[in-house]
Amino acid sequence: MTSSRRIFLAHANENKPQILQLYAALKDSGFEPWLDEKELVPGRLWKEEIPKAIRGAGVFLACLSSRSVEKIGYVQNEFRLALSAYAERPPGSIYLVPVRLDDCQVPDLQIPDRGLSLRDIHWADLWQKDGLDRLISALPEALRAGAVDEVSAKEASKKEPEASTGQQREPLSVFRDIDAAWCPEMVVIPAGRFVMGSPESEAGRFDDEGPPHFVTIAEPFALGRYPVTFEEYDEFAASTGRGPPGDQGWGRGRRPVIDVSWDDAEAYVDWLSQRTGQPYRLPSEAEWEYACRAGTTTPFHFGLTISTDQANYDGTYTYGSGKKGVHRKQTMPVGSFPANGFGLHDMHGTVWEWCADVWHDSYEGAPADGTAWVEGGDQSRRVLRGGSWFRDPRNLRAAGRGRNGPGVRNFNVGFRVARTLR
Repeated sequence: MTSSRRIFLAHANENKPQILQLYAALKDSGFEPWLDEKELVPGRLWKEEIPKAIRGAGVFLACLSSRSVEKIGYVQNEFRLALSAYAERPPGSIYLVPVRLDDCQVPDLQIPDRGLSLRDIHWADLWQKDGLDRLISALPEALRAGAVDEVSAKEASKKEPEASTGQQREPLSVFRDIDAAWCPEMVVIPAGRFVMGSPESEAGRFDDEGPPHFVTIAEPFALGRYPVTFEEYDEFAASTGRGPPGDQGWGRGRRPVIDVSWDDAEAYVDWLSQRTGQPYRLPSEAEWEYACRAGTTTPFHFGLTISTDQANYDGTYTYGSGKKGVHRKQTMPVGSFPANGFGLHDMHGTVWEWCADVWHDSYEGAPADGTAWVEGGDQSRRVLRGGSWFRDPRNLRAAGRGRNGPGVRNFNVGFRVARTLR
């Protein structure tokens, strides 16, 4: 199949019957559509083949419906890769085409470095009587304008995927440096590139979440599968003679440790490094957001909204089209809620998590390599991420930020450890 004739069909499973009809219609019209269940060869790695197919396609059809648009997190990585690929094409290229399967809203996904959104591109309405005919008649011009030559396609096929897709799956690799309950479970996070921060169009956005900017995580690293638990922290406290933090009467064990300051967290990772002989540390703010998103670009790694079945927060408040839920008014044992695409639990809600960075009011001048930003800024404050059981869902967004003094302890603040991989 020549890349200049390939049409990639991005879709959610909810729309599979319509997509199969579209696939057949494109085939009958002489085009070369690419659909995962039709083109993926058994035994191949889909997480490698799908990014290659997206980058090598002549046209990317972003298929949307009212049933799937709110669950777009499942195909968000395909959209993100396509947006990046579009940004790399010459101005005037026709590559990315939104296709509405019914009268739904096109999501406001930003195209990097173009000052455009997916919503700015005129879409095809397949639900209209002449919608399919109009789309098919537009494709020859789109394929000519969006074509990539064979050399470019080969180069694109050599690129590693920028991040894993947002689909739920088992973690890439989980390990403990010492086989003991006090040693945190770690997940290997792959290298990749992402847009840090939130677009101005994101509901509930704060000014300190911008400007959005590309960050490259050049090397894999490891991040705690869960926030550090009382079971893990109490071993540190007993070993060092440090006073154990209180648990508010909610219980210890596998609940996330609370009432720990940034200084306490730093002391813990120093102790853990000495105890294991491995380089533990607090994650940088960029590493935290990259790991939280797990290849998605929506406000939450779950999608455009969130529910109290997915995270622990004050469910008397809502976000977007979400519905009210419960307010548990305390922490829950770690792992009580679904993991993200990297296999990390409790990235949204549960407890605020300390990061290594000094607080800055914006990302102007922020590092683009994923390292902690410790120069300048407000040296009296450190960054917190993730929101907590105590906060509303606005604060739980992947781009949401908090801050506090390094010596301050609070009943809704804990932390998660990172580790450099040698």
